[in-house]
Amino acid sequence: MLRIQRALPERYAGADPDDLARRIARAKAVLGSEVLILGHHYQRDEVMRFADARGDSFGLSRIAASRTDARYIVFCGVHFMAESADILTGRQQQVVLPDLNAGCSMADMADIDAVEEAWEALGRVTDIERVLPITYMNSAAALKAFVGRRGGAVCTSSNARAVLSWALGPADGLPRADKVLFFPDQHLGRNTGYALGYDASDMAVWDPRRDLGGLDDATVKEATLLLWKGHCSVHQRFRPEHVHAFREQHPDGLVLVHPECARDVAELADVVGSTDRLIGAVDEAPPGSIIGVATEIHLVKRLADDHPDRTVVCLDPLVCPCSTMFRIDAAHLCWVLESLVEGVVVNRVSVDEDTARWARVALERMLATT
Repeated sequence: MLRIQRALPERYAGADPDDLARRIARAKAVLGSEVLILGHHYQRDEVMRFADARGDSFGLSRIAASRTDARYIVFCGVHFMAESADILTGRQQQVVLPDLNAGCSMADMADIDAVEEAWEALGRVTDIERVLPITYMNSAAALKAFVGRRGGAVCTSSNARAVLSWALGPADGLPRADKVLFFPDQHLGRNTGYALGYDASDMAVWDPRRDLGGLDDATVKEATLLLWKGHCSVHQRFRPEHVHAFREQHPDGLVLVHPECARDVAELADVVGSTDRLIGAVDEAPPGSIIGVATEIHLVKRLADDHPDRTVVCLDPLVCPCSTMFRIDAAHLCWVLESLVEGVVVNRVSVDEDTARWARVALERMLATT
């Protein structure tokens, strides 16, 4: 998705890091309770130090919704996260994304046009009334609204199992649906499917670039889980050889893996779980533990810093950051805060009311199942 972020003035782009930090702190003090700065777990430290709350995308959006006194929500994350915050917050609140180019490559792999085309194609070969669309939280507001209108729900990495169980579970004595179209991350869908007892024969990958997703009619009809061909550019980097190398060096080490990683990595892990689950596993590990983590490097380094009595390392020796999240830096944060001090709201992210209404329906279904 194309977004236009204008270049920062030189007083921000060329500023000294210490000067930026002082200016951010000063602007934040002037704005007081009118501004709430949210920092996603993958955010860089120079920004995270100013966050009023840390967390995952949905958790931060819920915090924003609870802070009705905050007129401005500065979301240090990516675009779909800012959209979710706008969906859940009140009309008197405005959500700001410090850099509009901070998108999510996974979310962009499933755009509304491609999903609608897939839905129409499915309807030509199977009973579309028996299909439920489920979208991962890491998706645009338009996709959340799409599933809301069609009886589906949103899921997070922590509740995907519960949401898929709901989608394929009983309703009035019959299965709620025969199959699920799951997007945009195939790996979360596949790992969740295995956790629910399904196997490869129950799943098929839907490639939006090919007719009927690259599948034949029989496969579409027989599959229970149709998994969109999307992935996280960070988590797909982790490979089984990374796990094997870690275990060779640390036979008693603990391997923690995010469910956006491929199946062949997840099945080698001691713990597969959401960001919060991985954080919890490090917290729970006894002092002296050696822990290999398959997730974004800024979070891994923060876990290592927060647990000096444990050795926490990234399983990928080349350590790949989330490049889009990395666009949010101290210069952009300073720019949006000083603009707010001057009474100017820049980079506002706003979701139209109809889209927001149906997206809330999909989110409420998720909450009702979990």
